[in-house]
Amino acid sequence: MDIHTLRTDYTQAALGRKDLQDDPFKQFELWFQQACHAELQEPNAMVLATASTQGEPLVRTVLLKYFDSDGFVFFTNYESRKAHHISENPQVSLLFLWLPLQRQVQITGTAAKISTAESLKYFATRPHGSQLGAWCSPQSSIISSRQMLLMEFEQMKQKFLNHEIPLPSLWGGYRVVPKNFEFWQGRSNRLHDRFVYIRQDDTDWEIQRLAP
Repeated sequence: MDIHTLRTDYTQAALGRKDLQDDPFKQFELWFQQACHAELQEPNAMVLATASTQGEPLVRTVLLKYFDSDGFVFFTNYESRKAHHISENPQVSLLFLWLPLQRQVQITGTAAKISTAESLKYFATRPHGSQLGAWCSPQSSIISSRQMLLMEFEQMKQKFLNHEIPLPSLWGGYRVVPKNFEFWQGRSNRLHDRFVYIRQDDTDWEIQRLAP
């Protein structure tokens, strides 16, 4: 298959310093709202990059569940590979790719567990099947077959039949606290617009344009 000719010239929009909010969280919220209004499939999907203490990198797609000025929150099994990496090395990176809008947002920062109370509050809003799935899946572990997984799911259904499903002790959220943001808008001839926000303190950010 010849792929070297696959290319798209990005011409939808431009991004200048005057277009940017001074606060990167507000800028992210603006772009996120626009991605939602464009009816993109799963606009909250983000690539999470982690690395072990030996420098072994891994990336995977997770779902952003909420964000505010404190950071970006996702949920997972605390025995998963991503959780083990974060316990060894909390430095992580997030990437939101909204190709139909010819945009990307990259965020780097540190990840830490949120409180059990905060995890429980979110867990209570999950669909019934997703709550059961958190109980039956030993995430990232080797399993013998899908049938085994489905059998465990059925056992959990019976165990919690007519009962409220409690928060599993090995499941919860992480909050990524950003150190910097990069907002990327595709432009013609690969001369893309890129701006980075670099944290100076709790409230101030320095904004710089990057070469494409």
